[in-house]
Amino acid sequence: MKLIKLSLLLALVAAVAFTATGCKKGPKNTTPLPGQRPGAVGGDRATGADTAPVWNPGDNPLGAGGSGMIPLSEWDVSQFDQDRAALAAYTVYFAFDSDVVRSGEQAKVAAVVSALQTDGSVRLLIEGHCDERGTEEYNRALGERRALALRAELAKQGVDPQRVKTISYGEDRPAVSGSNESAWAKNRRGEFILLRPKL
Repeated sequence: MKLIKLSLLLALVAAVAFTATGCKKGPKNTTPLPGQRPGAVGGDRATGADTAPVWNPGDNPLGAGGSGMIPLSEWDVSQFDQDRAALAAYTVYFAFDSDVVRSGEQAKVAAVVSALQTDGSVRLLIEGHCDERGTEEYNRALGERRALALRAELAKQGVDPQRVKTISYGEDRPAVSGSNESAWAKNRRGEFILLRPKL
């Protein structure tokens, strides 16, 4: 008898739970999920009718002065022509084993900011480099920290960081050859490469 009562009680609990969780026929929930348009719940998954893209302010193409060519969130370096000469005079040099942008190098960063503010269609690639001392892995990480430090300096001066990509070459691409302080000082650097839209 106790077994029958227990079975009936479990069946009643299951029926109530089934009804309370919405596993019954009736109207669909019409509250839109984040990123959905109101009234677009459900929809045609094959065509994506209920998943129209939602643009965020950071996704605006090419920053404030852009031409609407490529959304900031989707660009890569290969979509641009590299102009290595345009900003070559503004290469920033670092102290040994440091990623700190020294005060004497700030004028170079300001000049790069000015160049980027003049033309909203251009982007920037920052290359981080090291001298030959240290392991390859350590120098690759240090080069990346140097490139990111320069990107942060640009952002402090008003450049949208989404317009800037960084890459580290570590010790792989020395500016000059030699194993002395004069050569090492020229190889501890961050280079700015201007990226122009391909025609």
